[in-house]
Amino acid sequence: MLTLYDALRCPYCARVRIALGEKGVAYETVTIDLANRPAWLLEHNPPHGRVPILDDGGWMLPESSVIDEYLEERYPEPPLLPPDPGERAAARLLAFRFDDLGKPYYAVRRGEAGAEERLAHALTGLDHRLAGTPFLTGAAFGLADVAYLPWLLRMRDLMGVPLDGYPTLIRWLDRCAERPPVAAEIETVASLAA
Repeated sequence: MLTLYDALRCPYCARVRIALGEKGVAYETVTIDLANRPAWLLEHNPPHGRVPILDDGGWMLPESSVIDEYLEERYPEPPLLPPDPGERAAARLLAFRFDDLGKPYYAVRRGEAGAEERLAHALTGLDHRLAGTPFLTGAAFGLADVAYLPWLLRMRDLMGVPLDGYPTLIRWLDRCAERPPVAAEIETVASLAA
């Protein structure tokens, strides 16, 4: 059985939890206290000892995007990437360019000057990107959606970032929330706010 070294607050871990849920893969969880990381964690993901880490029979794999791609290959059904090579490449490109949202998100959390404007620009870009498609991955929910969802849920539900100026993004979040793994993540985020 797979083991996920996890932290509920971590959006990168949330990516993996959602992907595992979408794949219907059973796994065990080892919860890591991010304020008091065990020394052995550095051995499994040097040099920072970050989570998530997926343990597949003693083989340790860090980094959420890499783990999600691994899960897609190891458990191909149901697919989280489109069958068309061009559409798969477009989904991977979106995940690769996640920092366009991630950097302003963390800048807002740190209270940096101008960060809110940069985040608004990133949200506008996502809103426009979703204008012609139901999901970031394309016609079906997939890895590009998984790459962004944890941050948007935390923005909305923990940071109080207003999303009402992004109607397409709100509709996308509503569609995603109908999926059980995403609904479970929404509950997790709600528990963090309590």
